[in-house]
Amino acid sequence: MKRILISFIALVSFLPILASAEDAPSAEALLHQMGEASHKLNYELSYIRVKQNSIEPFMYRHSHLDKMTLSHLVYLSGSMREVIRRNDEITYLEQGNKPFTIKSEAIVAPVIPLLHKDVALLKEYYDFVSMGRAREAGAPAQVVRIVSRDGNRYSYIVWIDERSKLPLRTDLVSREGDIIEQYRVISYTVNEQIAEYMKQRLGDAELPKVLPLPAVTGEKSAWEVNWLPNGFKDVHFNRYRLAMNQRSVESNMYSDGLFNFSVYISEADKLSNKEQSIRQGRRSLYSYIQGDYEISVVGDIPPLTAKRIAESVVFNMPVLKSESK
Repeated sequence: MKRILISFIALVSFLPILASAEDAPSAEALLHQMGEASHKLNYELSYIRVKQNSIEPFMYRHSHLDKMTLSHLVYLSGSMREVIRRNDEITYLEQGNKPFTIKSEAIVAPVIPLLHKDVALLKEYYDFVSMGRAREAGAPAQVVRIVSRDGNRYSYIVWIDERSKLPLRTDLVSREGDIIEQYRVISYTVNEQIAEYMKQRLGDAELPKVLPLPAVTGEKSAWEVNWLPNGFKDVHFNRYRLAMNQRSVESNMYSDGLFNFSVYISEADKLSNKEQSIRQGRRSLYSYIQGDYEISVVGDIPPLTAKRIAESVVFNMPVLKSESK
């Protein structure tokens, strides 16, 4: 009788654990909730970015009030630097440099990865895997891994706050499982007062006028990339000259909604390297000489992926040479 009673108690004590595991949202649902929370909540995050031999502190505020989205990123070490977002206008301010404003969908700065990301755009090329519960920034969190299906790009592990659904930590992970870069929240606040504070301070603040962007000419390159990892799409083509030597350069940016890289084509000269492959943190560079041209791939992708992209470039006709003479 005593053995039966002990077995019954053990079974009853185990049931809440099973129920909570069954009731836990799926990995995809958690990422959707994180995306909505990062857009709609009013919050402040204090966090650090950990790279190879450096730790950098930041503060990020975000609010959404009266159809106005406001974001404010502050660098907490080094020279004074700030980034302000008002809807689709992004202003960059740095001590010693002239501030400027551009129209853009996202801040180009060390904002915590996966904030404001649309999971629906990623699920075709990434698997979302629940890894259970953990604790981060003093709060319980659900851990989700975002894994590249084709192995040609990096993966993320994200710790999602169970209460607010905001990301409390993100690890950028190589194909070998090494952590390349971390963002870790130290403290955070979610309340409506942040929206009022942001509106009073930034809503009507006088900021530089939006810089006019060059008109889209419809120009196309005389070269193309024959291989891209699944999901990467052509974002922006550009043609310009280097100030130091007036070499003409063509570039094309590609993105899958999570990672970006660019392909650069320039006329080779005596200073061009026959081949080089470098990875510094999350960023890889691979370049080599093909005929009269130097081809370089730079971006947030593994070195082997950058190499394969560069070697797939083909030329439809001579480019650049006639312009540089």
